[in-house]
Amino acid sequence: MATPVRVLVVDDSALVRQILSSGLSADPEIEVVGTANDPYMARDKIIQLKPDVLTLDVEMPRMDGVEFLRKLMPQYPIPIVMVSSLTQRGKQITMDALEAGAVDFVAKPTTNVAQGLNAMLAELRTKVKTASRANVSHWKGRRVEPRTRTATITSSALAESTDKVIAIGASTGGTEAIKKVITKFPANTPGVVIVQHMPPGFTKMFAERLNQLCAMEVREAKDGDRIRTGLILVAEGAKQLEVVRSGGIYQVKCYAGEKVSGHCPSVDVMMHSVAKHVGRNAVGVMLTGMGSDGAKGMLAMREAGARNIAQDEASSVVFGMPKVAYEKGGAEKLVPLDQIASTVISLLTGK
Repeated sequence: MATPVRVLVVDDSALVRQILSSGLSADPEIEVVGTANDPYMARDKIIQLKPDVLTLDVEMPRMDGVEFLRKLMPQYPIPIVMVSSLTQRGKQITMDALEAGAVDFVAKPTTNVAQGLNAMLAELRTKVKTASRANVSHWKGRRVEPRTRTATITSSALAESTDKVIAIGASTGGTEAIKKVITKFPANTPGVVIVQHMPPGFTKMFAERLNQLCAMEVREAKDGDRIRTGLILVAEGAKQLEVVRSGGIYQVKCYAGEKVSGHCPSVDVMMHSVAKHVGRNAVGVMLTGMGSDGAKGMLAMREAGARNIAQDEASSVVFGMPKVAYEKGGAEKLVPLDQIASTVISLLTGK
């Protein structure tokens, strides 16, 4: 049997620490090696116990989870899964935490607490095990980048690519990877559709944050939105997104549906629709993430004439989705994260 994932639980509530510890320990592949009631105690226990993963409450007295992350990650990078409340402040702190180095998050239940708690603990167990395989070494010695609007690529040839569509899929570690790619797109980049595995409520805030940073407009996708030059549409949590053609334009179809490849929204659903309706006018990008969602859809895109790339292992937080997409033949090549935007522009312009 493989060595269990060693977890340190950090939360200011004794009851929550007990619930999380019991819930995680229910999985024989996880060992809770300790708990801490604030970041100061957590810092000492990290050094003492050397856990593989931390679970961290987003809102704590003395020092919130984000401030702790910003101090911890450059000195002692460790995979962290945030435990988030669904309040507006909780969502904001969670998004800040992902920017500061957290690998993923789970949301505390707000309704039907008993059933919701079981579901949350099951999700936490899965994400803790995924986080244990995450690559966070790039945070060592790193300063958190200022949140400023930027676009580093210019290309007049993009004006000729108005009928193109860029389709991006991501999961674990994807919020930061997506940001690093699309903030480099100039304002006249063809329309972009994005599926990032994320629950309802967070996708809107994610889009709004990206909109503050990008030269392109970014917003959460709504049913019937037109895909056009200068616009990035992010799939809404718990809704599938498909790209359809209506006359001479592309639009998104958004609807509540069953999970596909384990997810809603699903990268497979989005990319299969791009293959069907956009074909050779599309460019596909697979970014960091656990599992295989999107691999079949990306292969369908390539078979329909699209040009596709995937993030390489060295720059991925979790080299799951990109690896499978490449191995199945959907992605033509693996590209470092800092070169993905320029590679996409080259594929769009044929240069």
